[in-house]
Amino acid sequence: QVQFEESGGGLVQPGGSLTLSCAATGSIVSRVVMGWYRQAPGNERELVAVITRDGLINYADSVKGRFTISRDHANAVYTVTLQMNSLKPEDTAVYYCTADPSLGRVPRYWGQGTQVTVSS
Repeated sequence: QVQFEESGGGLVQPGGSLTLSCAATGSIVSRVVMGWYRQAPGNERELVAVITRDGLINYADSVKGRFTISRDHANAVYTVTLQMNSLKPEDTAVYYCTADPSLGRVPRYWGQGTQVTVSS
């Protein structure tokens, strides 16, 4: 099992920046792929960015060059951070921290989500 604590969502103007952070704990967290998915109203959940324990990263095409994912750990807490720059209204969504033992499939573990709203 994996437990998440997400933070950093909010309201920002177009062109602005936000940083999302997720602290994960659990018996398998050191071995999982961690990442962020998002879901906008009326849309399905979609991958934003994922990072493996070895540092392999995948980004959605829509966020490449604007978002940066990183991963760190201290003691038994693994943190994944999503730095979001040049935000656009279409980035508005609920963002979910995720974890899964494998890369390339829908994650098994999901956080509760944090709202990001990009609006003037």
